[in-house]
Amino acid sequence: MRKLKLDELNRATVAEFKAQDKLPVAVVLDNVRSMHNIGSIFRTSDGFAVEQVCLCGITAQPPHREIEKTALGATQSISWAYFETPLQAAEQLRADGYKIIAIEQAENSIMLNTFIPAPNQKYALIFGNEVNGVSDEVMQHIDACIEIPQFGTKHSFNIVVSAGIVLWDFYSKIVHG
Repeated sequence: MRKLKLDELNRATVAEFKAQDKLPVAVVLDNVRSMHNIGSIFRTSDGFAVEQVCLCGITAQPPHREIEKTALGATQSISWAYFETPLQAAEQLRADGYKIIAIEQAENSIMLNTFIPAPNQKYALIFGNEVNGVSDEVMQHIDACIEIPQFGTKHSFNIVVSAGIVLWDFYSKIVHG
């Protein structure tokens, strides 16, 4: 078996990407500290063609060298906006027709494997701070909470791993459902 060369992957240009249909998902980063995590989430969001990334609170904004190390140019293809608080982002996204979903371990959370996205619904997926998770204030204003099932001894996944798992799940259910 031979690995494909970059020119054999037939990837869209940035202009083609901006014009193509997107997964009806906005990724909201609630006070994410690590610029490497931010860049990786941009790159993952590009890979699943999400509509936008919302950066909130202390979450750093492009352009920044540390974000670009892991984004590898995805900050140019993905639409993004900054909000002073994640609650402001959630309120704006709700007004734009998004269902607000926290990715968190909480009472009455829905396990990811059992969640079925509704047809023609847009979703704002809130991923929290690496230590504190989704802020308590935002948790009071969500429409639902999705939890990733876990089977080991640790209490959580890294935020980038969580974003990859959840975005793949949404992509596979919405596009191939």
